Amino acid sequence: MTEFASRRTTMVDTQVRPSDVTKFPIIDAMLTVPREVYVPDDRREAAYVGENLNLRAGRVMLEARTLAKLLDALDIQPDEMVLDVGSGLGYSAAVIARLADTVIAVEEDESLASDAGRLLSEEGVDNALVVAGPLAQGSAKHAPYDVIILQGGVEGIPDTLVAQVKDGGRIGAIFMDGALGTAQVGFKTDGRVTWRAVFNAAAPVLPGFRKARSFSL
Repeated sequence: MTEFASRRTTMVDTQVRPSDVTKFPIIDAMLTVPREVYVPDDRREAAYVGENLNLRAGRVMLEARTLAKLLDALDIQPDEMVLDVGSGLGYSAAVIARLADTVIAVEEDESLASDAGRLLSEEGVDNALVVAGPLAQGSAKHAPYDVIILQGGVEGIPDTLVAQVKDGGRIGAIFMDGALGTAQVGFKTDGRVTWRAVFNAAAPVLPGFRKARSFSL
């Protein structure tokens, strides 16, 4: 077993399984996908630490526990299409690709998008497509989606994105209130989303997902 494979097993055994993530496809994906491939070269040694990992200015790869618990709550099925918003260098898309039929990964940082597309291709992930564009706009071209997952914090979800969730579909995000956050899953029925809090988590707010500030004199 390589050193990174050993770290991957340790990550699952110490960060994922103890967090009540028991679905075999998620455990298997996180044991299989090489997390160290999808981080900047100078951060490979930190790929398996139990915290959000900085990618580039203000953007992170979610800690394994947070991603695993969010995926567990979303319960992605093998025949579903998923929109992965803010996919960074592609790790989340690679994991989701092992759970879903198709993944559309949206990244507005063009260098991140370009690198993610290259890395996913090099790793043979052939059911994930990286789309470059504003995160908050999603990818209407490929909508509607069974599941939308956001790889970072939000203060609110734009209607543009909600509209891309299939009726009967789910959307998962970390809602931030200052430094504190709650991962929530929304279930869309008859055009409306009902949110349910699932666990505490925190992450930097993604570009385009801050609420407009109102000022009063």
